[in-house]
Amino acid sequence: MSNLIEKATEYKMTRRAFLKSTAVASAALTLSGCTNGLTRVSKAQAAKLASKEGQWLTAACWHNCGGRCLNKAYVVDGVVVRQKTDDTHPDTPDYPQQRGCARGRSQRKQAFGVDRLKYPMKRKHWEPGGGNKELRGRDEWVRISWEEALDIVASEIKRIKEKYGNRAIFVGGGNEISNILALYGGYVSHWGTTSWGSWRYAGDIIGLADGYYKFSHNDRFDLRNSQLIVLWGANPAWSSLGNPTYNYLQAKKAGAKFIFIDPIYTEAARVLGGEWIPIRPATDHAMLLGMAYTLIKEDDPVTNPLIDWDFLNRCTIGFDADHMPAGADPKENFKDYVLGTYDGVPKTPEWAAEICGVDPEKIRSLAREIATTKRVALLTGWAPARVHNSDSWPQMFMTLGCMTGHIGQPGRMTGVSCHQSASNGGPPLVVPGSNGLPSIKNPVADSINDSEIWDAILKGKYTAGYNDIREINIQMIYHGGGATLQTRDGMTKGIEAHRKVEFVVSHSQFLTTNSRYADVVLPVTTEWEREGGLLTGNREILIYYTRITEPLYEARDDQWIAIELAKRLGLDPRQAYPISPKQQLFNQLAGAKVMKEDGSGFEKLLTITAADIAAWGVQGAPQQGRITLQEFQEKGIYQVPRKPGDKLGFIALKDFREDPQGHPLKTATGKLEIYSQALAKMVKDKGWTQIRPIPTYNPPREGYEDTFADWAKKVKGDYPLQLITPHYLRRSHSVFDNIPWLREAFLNHVWMNPVDAVGRGIKEGDTILITSRHGKTLRPVHLSERIMPGVVACPHGAWVEMDEKTGIDKAGADNILCGAIPTGQGISGWNSCNVQVEKWTGAPLPPDDKWPLRIVF
Repeated sequence: MSNLIEKATEYKMTRRAFLKSTAVASAALTLSGCTNGLTRVSKAQAAKLASKEGQWLTAACWHNCGGRCLNKAYVVDGVVVRQKTDDTHPDTPDYPQQRGCARGRSQRKQAFGVDRLKYPMKRKHWEPGGGNKELRGRDEWVRISWEEALDIVASEIKRIKEKYGNRAIFVGGGNEISNILALYGGYVSHWGTTSWGSWRYAGDIIGLADGYYKFSHNDRFDLRNSQLIVLWGANPAWSSLGNPTYNYLQAKKAGAKFIFIDPIYTEAARVLGGEWIPIRPATDHAMLLGMAYTLIKEDDPVTNPLIDWDFLNRCTIGFDADHMPAGADPKENFKDYVLGTYDGVPKTPEWAAEICGVDPEKIRSLAREIATTKRVALLTGWAPARVHNSDSWPQMFMTLGCMTGHIGQPGRMTGVSCHQSASNGGPPLVVPGSNGLPSIKNPVADSINDSEIWDAILKGKYTAGYNDIREINIQMIYHGGGATLQTRDGMTKGIEAHRKVEFVVSHSQFLTTNSRYADVVLPVTTEWEREGGLLTGNREILIYYTRITEPLYEARDDQWIAIELAKRLGLDPRQAYPISPKQQLFNQLAGAKVMKEDGSGFEKLLTITAADIAAWGVQGAPQQGRITLQEFQEKGIYQVPRKPGDKLGFIALKDFREDPQGHPLKTATGKLEIYSQALAKMVKDKGWTQIRPIPTYNPPREGYEDTFADWAKKVKGDYPLQLITPHYLRRSHSVFDNIPWLREAFLNHVWMNPVDAVGRGIKEGDTILITSRHGKTLRPVHLSERIMPGVVACPHGAWVEMDEKTGIDKAGADNILCGAIPTGQGISGWNSCNVQVEKWTGAPLPPDDKWPLRIVF
């Protein structure tokens, strides 16, 4: 161990070199896990390992990508020799394997990375009360013992509580530490719409589900019945890895045509073919209004039926003056708004085109095609909803589905298709049990919206509701998990906020953004070093992963840290953690359920014997299930067998469509609400902006209109381009950004159209400076006609690398550019941001895979 770090840092290997290496060489260069850390395997040891039998273990691939694919590690004498993905059964379209992507296949470079945080550490110039707080983010680190680290954290929690009260403690993430702090008097939490955008809270209110917890699109087998599939702001080939794109391919083979509406000609469009309709970011609502106008003006129930009046009249409320809820002003109906009856502004395709950039005739022809095609799937991702002031967007998207009747029938659906339910809607068919831990209530009621966190810390106040501005004095930030500083908009202010408070602590596996700006960093284990766990992905699978290696270096799991802190705070940790991690895992396994083949209800998934319980050393009762515990552990996955016509299919809103009175929705009226007073009230109650009950177009903050200094005269302003922040193959949100293989495979360029580059003197590969109202960043540029003019795409999730002298980020961290602007229901508006781009006159950026890793100690 004396020269362990030297050995680790000497180890360099490119992705290509690894792929070319033999099994022996692979074993020789694999870093193995042990209680003392990582060791390099000699050639002689590698040869011996290559000749020995190992064991394939199911390894966690636990990051929030939406895929949840099967990941296997081949372990010989504690050494991970190689990885593979799902080969548990033959691959077919009806019963597909759950294959991993490049991120999952590079997981060992994360678990065994030389840049893992190895020991607890504190900032060199930290002292109780903060010390030199301005040095956060650029100070040196000092290795300390676990005893010292835990004592420091516990004493600072006590000190800040005694001096300021529990409302001075803000928790950025981590259930384990949240439970302990709740027992200690509570903490300030945070909330937001995160990835959902305006779907997060609006979906349930208007009757069309959010696409994650509940579903408004049909399952993958029924998708094959669709004749036309419209993907609006959705790119499953990048943002929903695993089988979603494969499922769409089956629909294409069955005859479906695809239309993609997006600022980028996406990878999904390249794979699936079809038509691309470029649209300006944050203008989707305007385009839909132009389509609605077309349908209203051209519909004739006899000669040219374009509107499904039967569905509108039976299943919706608020479309026209004759179908308004009791007590509502009949003039506030959607139809008259579209026609401009009372405001004098008809929402014509020409009106929409000026905003969205789509030709008026294309708006008309698309509306007609959707209305006259018998079976259409109108599917959107969350991206168009990640826009400031987009609170009415889900309602508008739903309204198009209602007008054309593409809801609740085979091949016909309208809703969100993304993340883990992309292309395969419906409730899960196999679910884990509960871990058996008690729920701990937080006594502190304060919860700050993500768009106000940093301002609340800096200014000492936040919006708690309509006409309710509350004072707050945050003096401690505890990052017990997640990546709050990195992944919430307004990171420039976030860094400033971290340098203001008296104490910052972070749990981490690497020197992430949370940890870089902390005072004390506690190294935590990956899921490969823990007892094991269960993962759900698409509705048909449950994955059981197990421990791959013992904890590396001095890393400890979050629950152990929480328990040790509880002891130092004078708490009984058994109030939060009365049972062991092994018992928690066993409870999840024993409680796992699977849908019966006839779809009539759930049954136990696992058969567990008395011998199993004794071998585990846990409490439990024998039970009968569909498969044995041993089989589940060996395979690492249970996948529900599916075939067309089985009893496990799902058609969203089918019962409601057939009998809206007998199967009312959980909305205020029981119907799909084109007029929703409840939605308008919810938005108003949040305390920032207001909307009307019908889906009117509300210009976004930092949308297309804000790129102009004078909209009427079309004079561009200081920030004339629109920024979007797509999810990208290199990362899962911000996770994996430090993996050299992925940095080499997927370059982190900013995309820009050549038309916008010419006048700025920018060429392919140049380093460019991107400036917004909120921050600046550098990136190499990729010029492509696959992105529409006026738009710049900066992939989401790069770890900030701030140049302290210039205040410019070098990594392309998108939230340096995006501003925290609280609007509506508290939406994080990552796709509504205005920027300027210019050629960088300083030294060009080296490729990301040449950047040094953040190795500490």
